[in-house]
Amino acid sequence: LFLDRSDAVELPIKFIPQYAGCYHCQILLKSSCDVRVYEIECVVNTNHAEAELEFLTPAYQAVIQDIPISNMSSQDWKLEAILEGRGFYGPPLINVGLGETALYPLMFKPIAE
Repeated sequence: LFLDRSDAVELPIKFIPQYAGCYHCQILLKSSCDVRVYEIECVVNTNHAEAELEFLTPAYQAVIQDIPISNMSSQDWKLEAILEGRGFYGPPLINVGLGETALYPLMFKPIAE
């Protein structure tokens, strides 16, 4: 069976997510001679936000800033951290459970003034 565009029917759907995460939905369409179920998965990301941290510490003394990471999605997160720049240290992986806020300990240890 081949349908051309004149046989197509649009089904407008409005989706307004409250939080970032993965949302699953089923759409059931029934007629007198047919039943169809469509499964939809919507992945919602937050807007990219930029942040700036200022570290003030004497030379050769480390300072740690705990950065809060809130998981308001519907699943646990396993995040990988990629640090760039000399003197910055932190764990390479962090797990943030569903509905939790984890602190990422970012360390700066200057090697000169």
